[in-house]
Amino acid sequence: MNPLIEPIDTPQVVAKSSLLQRRSLSTLTLGLILLVAGCASVQTPDPTQGASSAPGSAASTLPAATAARSPSPRLAPFIPSGPLSAIGTESASAAPVVTLSTPTDIWDRIRRGFAMTDLDNDLVRDREQWYVSRPDYMQRMTERSSRYLFHIVEEIERRRIPMELALLPFIESAFNPQAVSSARAAGMWQFMPATGQSFDLKQNVFRDDRRDVLASTKAALDYLEQLHGRFGDWHLALAAYNWGQGNVNRAITRNQRAGLPTGYTDIDMPLETRMYVPKLQAVKNILARPESFGALLPDIGNHPFFDTLTLTSDMDVSLIASLSGVSEADFRVLNPSIKQPIVMAAGTPQILLPWDNAGVFEQRLAAHKGPLASWTAWVVPTTMSVDQAAQRSAMSEEELRRVNNIPPRMLVRAGSSLLVRRSGHRDNDVSEFVADHAQLSLQPEVVLKRTTVRARKGDSLERLASRYGVSASSVAGWNKLSSTSRLKTGQRLTLMLPRSVSGKSVAGSSSSKKSRSVASRKKSSSGKTASKSKSRSVAAKDKRIRTSTASAGKKSSGSSSKVARKK
Repeated sequence: MNPLIEPIDTPQVVAKSSLLQRRSLSTLTLGLILLVAGCASVQTPDPTQGASSAPGSAASTLPAATAARSPSPRLAPFIPSGPLSAIGTESASAAPVVTLSTPTDIWDRIRRGFAMTDLDNDLVRDREQWYVSRPDYMQRMTERSSRYLFHIVEEIERRRIPMELALLPFIESAFNPQAVSSARAAGMWQFMPATGQSFDLKQNVFRDDRRDVLASTKAALDYLEQLHGRFGDWHLALAAYNWGQGNVNRAITRNQRAGLPTGYTDIDMPLETRMYVPKLQAVKNILARPESFGALLPDIGNHPFFDTLTLTSDMDVSLIASLSGVSEADFRVLNPSIKQPIVMAAGTPQILLPWDNAGVFEQRLAAHKGPLASWTAWVVPTTMSVDQAAQRSAMSEEELRRVNNIPPRMLVRAGSSLLVRRSGHRDNDVSEFVADHAQLSLQPEVVLKRTTVRARKGDSLERLASRYGVSASSVAGWNKLSSTSRLKTGQRLTLMLPRSVSGKSVAGSSSSKKSRSVASRKKSSSGKTASKSKSRSVAAKDKRIRTSTASAGKKSSGSSSKVARKK
């Protein structure tokens, strides 16, 4: 027997081997459990695990921490007791699907932004027929909009307001920035003078920002947002834009007091305002479904038409057009607020040029070596005639009148701003104050005519001057007299009087009444004399007639008596 091998059949050996086997099995089981717990995902402990474990089970023999980490058994599904309720149906509106594709053109982009509540009534149908029956007008209007729509759409999207507002210039001005209404509303968005001033749209002899594409668009959208904030309804906001917010507010108040609805179609308003939103709705419907109305829309790409450039110095419009390669007419289409042949950097620092021409302008301007402006502004120090102003500005009277739009027979009042040619002593850019507040004030030009009058008995210089509406010092100066000179009756004096009251009319202006009264007195006195003399002659004639008749009667009576006596 090998002494190294212990017999296995001894009781001590068997007991010891059984104990080792049980310990090894327990250790192996614990290791497997820890391995599975570490590799498995974390699970929520079952609060009933401790209660459900039977005494003497493997889990019950593990330490508490080990038992907590062990996986929980899968529970059977919960089956409620009692009958189940019937399954009902609900109507649900699907959320609009936002397409991620790029708009094919500006019209597609506009359609995607429509957000106002549609108006559907007979007035809308009427306006649809009006526009559809005028295809030429629709074509001109939509083609004209191609220069400005992209900028307006961009601004509306930035503000997150309904895209229908981009169509408002169709209704207001047919997208004509030079349009002026009978009520003096001007520009693409048709701002009244006072409303434009409240939104800082400058209006003077050099420019009118109500026509400016950028400034007027910003002001119009600011105003519409303000009106929507006040009335809480876009249709009422549009009515207020057309009719005035005070009028709309009063109409709403009247309906509230009467217990009536206060919507756009409910309040009482002028016909123009009642047709205002239907016009916009009609244009919206046509642009949304042009094929349904047989309308043809021009192709307008979804890209900018113009670029914005900043000027640092005054520049002639002709030079800008030449450097950019566009005509002056096309330049003014994009910059309609500029009235004069010069762009004043202090007042209009930003100009618009077609996108491709903007780059050409920048390159050519960098290489330009000559002067940029040949015009400047001159503030007239005293009231003077146009001829005097032309002489002081080294211009012809005709050119000065034409450039500044001065009508004939007018004087330029002190403080007026005139556009004049640049010269050595007048060669600076226009200041910001003049560019923003320049005004042209005129007064009628009085043409004087040399007139000769005669002094009356008792006339003095002051009395005669007062009679003809002039000063005594002027009369003395015209006649080379002293202010204390005495006048003789019938003395001839020279006066410089306005042509409208000169000559016969001058004499008639102050003394015509006296002359007429003198003439009437003479006429009446002569009439009285004539009537007296006539009456005397008539009386004498009657006396002669009576005398002759009496003598004849005596003769006849005497002869009769003689005859009677004879008989």
